[in-house]
Amino acid sequence: MTATVAPTEVDDLAQPGKRWITATWIGGLTALLCVTIVVATGIGPVSVPPPTVARIVVHHLLGRSGDVEWSTAQDSIVWLVRAPRVLLGACVGAALAVSGVVLQTIVRNALADPHILGVTSGASTGAAVCLLFGSTATVVTGALASSAFLGALIATALLFTIARINGQMTSLRLLLGGVTIGYIFSAATSFLIFASDSPEGARAVLFWLLGSLGSAAWTSTGVTAVAVAVTLGALFLLGTRFDALAIGDDTARTLGFAPIRLRVYALGLVALGVGAVVAVAGTIGFVGLIIPHVARLCVGSAHRRLIPVSALIGAIFLVAADVVARTAFAPRELPLGIVTAVVGAPMLLLLIRRLRTVTS
Repeated sequence: MTATVAPTEVDDLAQPGKRWITATWIGGLTALLCVTIVVATGIGPVSVPPPTVARIVVHHLLGRSGDVEWSTAQDSIVWLVRAPRVLLGACVGAALAVSGVVLQTIVRNALADPHILGVTSGASTGAAVCLLFGSTATVVTGALASSAFLGALIATALLFTIARINGQMTSLRLLLGGVTIGYIFSAATSFLIFASDSPEGARAVLFWLLGSLGSAAWTSTGVTAVAVAVTLGALFLLGTRFDALAIGDDTARTLGFAPIRLRVYALGLVALGVGAVVAVAGTIGFVGLIIPHVARLCVGSAHRRLIPVSALIGAIFLVAADVVARTAFAPRELPLGIVTAVVGAPMLLLLIRRLRTVTS
């Protein structure tokens, strides 16, 4: 049985009423995201009041010099440690949420998420190779992110190849191909852990597989932010085409869109976004599965509304989840994937109860 995404309504942003509702949601969520980022940056073993956080950030962004009202320790904690981590969390949440929106459309399955591509499994295998068989110096200098991203690209290339064997690329082929690739790379990662003689490396791989923003720095955050911005912008421009594809391939062809070509473009963009965030944050589940449905409840299914709202909700959710991950059992850090699973599993059960359209 395959659950499908309900047909989308016409993209009606030109209607004043819909435009006002969309603007209200986007404006409200943007304000909430800004507040969440400031508050989250101040939370930790050393608490920093939100007004001080805001002043420190503005001070660094505007490059002002002179007297300051905060200590050097507070400045370092906010600007060098927490700010890049919180912003990275926002980028990761936005990318995973929008990837879930697009994948649920192109494979026509309401339970699809970035894991359906096998991209996260490929990235995990690449990271495992680096953590288990690379030196500490190579991991510190960025080889971990490079290895994970390379694994994601290999998984995507295999998905394209499998989906086009003996026929055209279809939703079912993409779905089955993604599941197959995911199992292959998951088995490869497990074998690497089994074959390694480094207990420390095995623990590092297992922690990375559950997701963490602990390695965030301004360099990695900046690169990830650029990749996510490019991905989300390109996917937003394809919004009306996704609306047609959500109704059916025949409808898309009638409107002049090539379904196969659109799926290839969409998968390439999703692979870029997911590969970039998985490379720096590990595998984080449930965000791409749950957030798109929450966004649909807010603004409907038209993708030019759904994509920005999903990005904002995903960013808010992951920033809040990361606060829980790093404070719930301080000084130990809880893997981020555990937090998202604790929240996402009950929401998934509610989603399953709401599903009404199924096809055999």
